[in-house]
Amino acid sequence: MPKINVANPELGLQKTFEIEDEHKLMPFWEKRMGAEVPADSLGDEWKGYVVKITGGNDKQGFPMKQGVLKNGRVRLLFKRGMSCYRERRAGMRKRKSVRGCIVGHDLAIMNVVIVKKGEVDIEGVTGEAKDKRLGPKRASRIRRMFALEKEDDVKKFVVRRVFGEDGKKNKAAKIQRLVTNSRLQRKRRVKKEMVKKVIQSRKDKKDYLKVLHDHRVAQKEKRQNELAKKKAQ
Repeated sequence: MPKINVANPELGLQKTFEIEDEHKLMPFWEKRMGAEVPADSLGDEWKGYVVKITGGNDKQGFPMKQGVLKNGRVRLLFKRGMSCYRERRAGMRKRKSVRGCIVGHDLAIMNVVIVKKGEVDIEGVTGEAKDKRLGPKRASRIRRMFALEKEDDVKKFVVRRVFGEDGKKNKAAKIQRLVTNSRLQRKRRVKKEMVKKVIQSRKDKKDYLKVLHDHRVAQKEKRQNELAKKKAQ
């Protein structure tokens, strides 16, 4: 029995539906990933909805890959940066099987995203917005969320999660990319060490060239003295 995973990014909601009749998915067949398809064939409650195909898996669990224009499975050589692949070691490449980006009847689950909302709300997808349990961690995103200035203290605006029976315990995420005085001091120290290494490297190169020049001059004088002795004999 095929399934369809519907996501609504605007509200942060996602739900999986089981499709008993495969004929309802016929409008999706032969469509590529990224195509927008009306969802009226899924049922009366889907009237007016438009969804975009974002991926899926076949009955053996192989994922769909964008760019593979085939309604079937292929074996490709993957490397770092390619979708459907996670690098285990630096520079590692691996040949593995993936499915093409064209939708067919062999899919076990298809992922779609709602592009246009219809007339009726669907429970679990277009109902009330889901409460966000966690807030942003990155300093720049916290500033953007609360419209802070550069001088404002980001630590005071971290979203804290309250738990416990009395509600006195709370937990906050560690702020990422936070520029502190110790961070600036560390950057200055690293930069100073780099400049010091460059200066020392240039000095060593200069000394080496001087020693090399003196050695060549000495060798040249030695050869001239030997030639002079041979001529004198």
